[in-house]
Amino acid sequence: MNDFLLFFLVGGLAQLVDGALGMAYGVVSSTVLLSFGVAPAAASASVHAAELFTTAASGTAHAIHRNIDWKLFWRLVPFGIVGGVAGTYVLTSFPGDIVKPYVAAYLAIIGVYLMIRSFRKIPSRPVPAAIAPPLALTGGFLDSVGGGGWGPVVTTGLLGAGGAPRYVIGTVNTAEFLVTLSVSLTFLIALLTGHWEEAGDLSEHGLAVLGLIVGGVFAAPLASFVVKRLAETTLLRLVGGLILTLAVVQIVQLIR
Repeated sequence: MNDFLLFFLVGGLAQLVDGALGMAYGVVSSTVLLSFGVAPAAASASVHAAELFTTAASGTAHAIHRNIDWKLFWRLVPFGIVGGVAGTYVLTSFPGDIVKPYVAAYLAIIGVYLMIRSFRKIPSRPVPAAIAPPLALTGGFLDSVGGGGWGPVVTTGLLGAGGAPRYVIGTVNTAEFLVTLSVSLTFLIALLTGHWEEAGDLSEHGLAVLGLIVGGVFAAPLASFVVKRLAETTLLRLVGGLILTLAVVQIVQLIR
């Protein structure tokens, strides 16, 4: 029960930031799971299982509030799926002990990037159509490998290119559901075909995953409430600091 309550809080807080900024749920949740000793592939699979529910709830809320640019949505989805499937194949092809140092380093870089990003002013200019495919491909790949790279890569890339925050965040959050679905199905196929040999880790963390799901779904409708009261820069610094701290803890554990 303690695991459930802890991950309920983690999932809820991560989803509040994710729904408001279009990033953080996956990367925060996976970083916490990794700090508890979960193998990278199992952590990513657990987070994506939880995200099937949280992204559906978040995407539905954004659709109701008409925060989605459907043209941008269909530019992102196909490339995000390809990147996610490729990243899942790579992640399930190697033992967790080999992959974990690279994932920890990646999460630390994301934490630093979000901190730096919080001090930059978002420009206001049209987003070139050609920027969406490479961002989605990279974001999908890193999302499956690190358990949460879709938002930090795609949202910040589109905002940095001048996208309107309301439509960028709503569109990226909604597209994430289909990317998450493809990654989850790839994990399932890898499990059923015997390609993924460390899948046994999943059954040991059922309460943690359930906590992530319930906390995330509960918090999804509250994101718009939070974003009205906390500045984007404040949220970015909070989540960036949390990710960086947990990533450093993992790196120290690996060095010992």
